[in-house]
Amino acid sequence: MLSRIKNNIDKNLETFIQRIDKLYSISKISPLLFRCIKDFVLRDGKRVRPILFVIGYLGYAKKVAANLYTSALSIELLHDFMLVHDDIIDKSATRRGKSSMHELLNKYLKDYKNIKFSGQDLSIVVGDVMYATAINAFLSINENMERKEKALKKFIEAAIHTGSGEFIELLIGDTTIEKVTKQDIDKIYDYKTARYTFSTPLATGAILAGAEESEVNNLFKFGIYLGRAFQIQDDILVMFGDEKKIGKSTLSDLQEAKKTILIWYAFKNSDTKNKKIIKRTLSKGKVTNADLLKMRRVIAESGALEHARKEIKRLKKLALNLLCTSKINPQYKNTLINYSNSVV
Repeated sequence: MLSRIKNNIDKNLETFIQRIDKLYSISKISPLLFRCIKDFVLRDGKRVRPILFVIGYLGYAKKVAANLYTSALSIELLHDFMLVHDDIIDKSATRRGKSSMHELLNKYLKDYKNIKFSGQDLSIVVGDVMYATAINAFLSINENMERKEKALKKFIEAAIHTGSGEFIELLIGDTTIEKVTKQDIDKIYDYKTARYTFSTPLATGAILAGAEESEVNNLFKFGIYLGRAFQIQDDILVMFGDEKKIGKSTLSDLQEAKKTILIWYAFKNSDTKNKKIIKRTLSKGKVTNADLLKMRRVIAESGALEHARKEIKRLKKLALNLLCTSKINPQYKNTLINYSNSVV
């Protein structure tokens, strides 16, 4: 079932991009703008968010509304918009195994002389256009208008909270590690990842299908726990993974001095020498592969890696316990359990 849902999403995504172009003549206004959006949006991805949107809907719907899959794309397009802006902030050169949006545009602009703007500037505009397409996609579903309005408010809430999460993460990135608390990290995880990756897609789909408020709240909380586990896993992948496999720089988190649970726990449980290594690395203007190797050693020696893995298991168990009490259609409950196991 999961592969069928994903295939439908991928198929609808390609169709939707062409439909948006017909509606708004983007390729006529700027072939470059349309080409950049199309290239970025159609890159291979897990499609976690739209898949959960569809599961949340089908788990409660009495019948399937027209354009469900197009509406589900809204949360994927919101994600793409945020990735474009994130890559500018993080100064990331790659995304999903290819050049980030601003890198693509910088390459396009390299032959221009005395130009007063950069690929980063153009990428901000591209991201804004992508956000508008997300709203268009959301409105496609042929559902009860009252539920549609309520679900749209939940979608907008996700955009606001994710941006807020990014905002506080940047500020905490400039805060010394001694002053950062576990609550600070959980707050970033919840607002920057868990809500819009897991909670909002599930809750929005369920709202559109007419699920009871208690069911929506239960799914939302399930998504928070699963989202935290997912983000911790992502932190591990970025710190210890292979850059080619994860599709982004393994130096990115250290370069931005991100305060992940790995860094926080390692600092709290290291000796003076290793604490100095952590502080020095987080304060460096340019992080190197040698710095990454040192941090990997410090994190492993402190027990932070093992702690993070245990935390993933604990959060996943809390999430699945919540799901056990849900009234969601058993078929989709099992699908959600299987999907939770595959993404975390």
